[in-house]
Amino acid sequence: MANSGFGMARWRRSAGIWVATGLLFALSAVLQPKSLGASALAALWPFTAVLILAAVGQTLVVQQRGIDLSVPGFISLTVVLVTHIPDGKPARLVPAILLAYAICLAAGLVNGLLVTRVGITPIVQTLGMNAVLYGIDLGISQGTPTQTTAEMQSFTSASFAGIPLPLVIALVIVIVIEFTVKRTAFGRRFEASGANAAASRAAGLRGNRYQISAYLGAALLYCTAGVLLAGIVSQPDPFQGNNYLLPSVAAVALGGTSLLGGVGSVVASAMGALFLSQLQQFVLATGASAAVQNLVQAGALALAVTVYGLRLRPGLLRRGRLGPGRLVSRSRSRPPAAPPSRDGTADPQPDDHRAPVT
Repeated sequence: MANSGFGMARWRRSAGIWVATGLLFALSAVLQPKSLGASALAALWPFTAVLILAAVGQTLVVQQRGIDLSVPGFISLTVVLVTHIPDGKPARLVPAILLAYAICLAAGLVNGLLVTRVGITPIVQTLGMNAVLYGIDLGISQGTPTQTTAEMQSFTSASFAGIPLPLVIALVIVIVIEFTVKRTAFGRRFEASGANAAASRAAGLRGNRYQISAYLGAALLYCTAGVLLAGIVSQPDPFQGNNYLLPSVAAVALGGTSLLGGVGSVVASAMGALFLSQLQQFVLATGASAAVQNLVQAGALALAVTVYGLRLRPGLLRRGRLGPGRLVSRSRSRPPAAPPSRDGTADPQPDDHRAPVT
């Protein structure tokens, strides 16, 4: 029964994004049907897959009480490595992809170690790592785009059972991670460590291990997103990842993942990514400018954080974690201990005027 209640509570946290996505597609069908046309959807799904991977990586970091601002650097550097190193030569493509994964894994490991062992704030550390990755990016690309290889284009334009291959890859990864987090002992410990670091240490869990694994997993996901993006865009620029920082955070917030760590769902974050992608498609179909599209995304993030805050505050107030009520509840539940007397027994409090029980 306890597990059932917990599952219902977790469903209620993410139910809003499912309802909102359904309403958005229904509204699009009525007001902007061309945003759901065959050509529009064919263009939508590959970029949705990239955003899903970025959002899932961000979810893992947020579940460990962090936030990752190095998403653009990971994706942009991967795009540059996969396009500039091959330079149109197919034989160099696989080594370039392997090099991209090696660099991203090393950067993710550095993020995890500096956050856990040195104690650098995740925002500061990931922002610094983003600058380092962009420095390597510009050193290789010199700020100029390069045509992607024909093999990458054919790979990302392929389909499986009528579904674009990038979306299939993203969905398979989401299912594997959701199963790992929710159905395995490692996943349950991962969530417990993120929810309460002190309690997890008391239970014998090594929280640093799970934080480092979150940054490593996120780095792998960002790199995969960059590899796919390098094939989706025929001539990607060296700053291609800039489009995925704000949406990745917005998708996590829309999916109901706790910004305090622990509770979250990569499936809900993937649904948040789908919502944002279709929202952008809907706004684009109205003929709005890129500035308006960015404002709509920022508005979606602000709305998600506001709803999260309104949902969080009453729960904390009821548990006595916010406001002066916390001190009142503690003082009532824990009266001060009486000082010991000379004979070793506790003397009554001088202000205790209650009559003795007879």
